[in-house]
Order: sequence, then structure tokens, then C-alpha cells
Amino acid sequence: MNKLENKVAIITGANSGIGLATAKLYLKEGAKVILSGRREEALKEVSKDLEGDFHIVVADVAKPEDNVRLIKEATAKYGKIDILFLNAGIAPISLTTDITEAHYNEIFDINVKGPILATKEALPHINDGGSILFTNSIVHQKGFDGLSVYSASKGALRAFSRVLTSEVKSRGIRVNSIAPGPIETAIYDKMGLPQDVLEEMGKGFAEQVPLGRFGSSEEVAKTALFLASDDASYINGVELEVDGGLSQI
Repeated sequence: MNKLENKVAIITGANSGIGLATAKLYLKEGAKVILSGRREEALKEVSKDLEGDFHIVVADVAKPEDNVRLIKEATAKYGKIDILFLNAGIAPISLTTDITEAHYNEIFDINVKGPILATKEALPHINDGGSILFTNSIVHQKGFDGLSVYSASKGALRAFSRVLTSEVKSRGIRVNSIAPGPIETAIYDKMGLPQDVLEEMGKGFAEQVPLGRFGSSEEVAKTALFLASDDASYINGVELEVDGGLSQI
């Protein structure tokens, strides 16, 4: 039997990378999936290759009204929610000496405000015993130059998830976070760096990983499946690193 048979899942940042890989896996495992992202063209393009019961919603998690609309459309389509996977995030680079208010606001609006507001809107519609997942990062555990604001945003999200775990315990809702290390996703292309700099940075990251390579979106998706399924029925409040051991040594 499929692990997510007839479960309703919402995935933000679902038009590429970890979000898209997870959507494909959830659909394969029998879930009904809402794929959400900021770019309508990208969502429509990736949906051509999807199989299963799904619906796309164009929404920018940084906008409060879009979070309201996302949950309204999801519940209008499928009713109650079983899995809320708040995956959307950005990681533009800036040294601390160069940080601007716009840089800070963009990162915190998408990486922190968005997931918090989406959670608030979704909670009344999540079935008791449901699952909430956040895509976090190992960056708040280690210091990477140029990622101070990004690291701070992920530290804030981890703190929020801890409190949320306690606040929803009476409903049996499990709250967990996935903390990827270097993963082959489009997020690196959005850092605004020249290709040669990205390649050199990627090489440096890979050399630090005990397994000696970047991970794949599919490997993270398998973790998202595990944590959302009954296989993880007694796992709650954790942040699970998917980083080839980078954060452990």
C-alpha cells in the first residue's frame, strides 16, 4: 500500500528542486498534492510531467494575502490538510559589511515570515495527527561567509518549529525540519554569483562533505516522505540533517 494514500499535502517552492522532487514522490505514494510557487510558467511547465491527483496554486509566501489564498484554494479543492511542507526559501549572498535592508527583508520575508503565516492559516484545517515539515538548513549550525542573514533566518525558523511542536502536541500533529547540506538545486543559480565562482564554491562545499559530493533533491525528498509518513510516527520536533555528514564532523 502507498505510504500516503489519499493524504492531502501542500508543498511550497514546488516548481523546482527539493519541492518538485518531493511532489513527484508524494504523488507516487498516493497523495493528493497542492504544488505552490511564485512563478506560474514554471509551475505549468513542471506539471506537464506529473502523474497523479494534483493542483497548482501560484502564491508568493512573502505576501500574507497569498498565504491566505493558498490555504483557501487547497481546502476548497481537497478539504482537510494532512501534510504541510513549507519548503520555499532563498539564499542570496552578502558579506555582513554589505548587508542592506532590502537584502534582509527579502530573506526574512520568504524564509521566516512566509512559513510562519502559512502555518497560522493552515492550522485550523490540518487534521489531528497530521504532519508539518520545514525545509531548514545546516547553515545555522556552522558559519559560512556571506550567509549571515540566511543563517539567521534558518535559525529563526528552527526556533519557531520548536515552539510550534509544543503548541500543537494536544492535536497529535508532528512538526519536523529537514536540514539539507549542499544539494544540487537551482538555489545556487539564484545567489547572483558568476558561474565560475559558483563552480569553485561548489567544489569547496563538496570537499568538506565526508561523502565527497553534493546530495540530490531526490535524496531530500525521500527524507520528506519518511517524516510525513507513519514510518516516522514517533519522530517529532527534530531537525534531521541530510548533508552527507558535513554538520557532524
